[in-house]
Amino acid sequence: MPKSRARRKSTFTPPPPAAPPGSKLGNRWIAPLMVAFFLVGLAWIVIYYIAGSSIGFMNTLGSWNLIIGFGLLGAGFALATRWR
Repeated sequence: MPKSRARRKSTFTPPPPAAPPGSKLGNRWIAPLMVAFFLVGLAWIVIYYIAGSSIGFMNTLGSWNLIIGFGLLGAGFALATRWR
């Protein structure tokens, strides 16, 4: 019985690394916006506790001021997960 020819395989070359989905230029706005949300949320809560009764619209919002402040802080944390 004749011998079959051995296959010659080329050496394995790994595929080139894929480019990251977002460029670094597109993520420049995330860090300043994140810090802004943190500071505005913190300022909202502090102003509510210090002078909330004397500011008209804050007085009408009542306890919703805490939800607004913590919502802004939460938005800052959500942006922090996208920051590289």
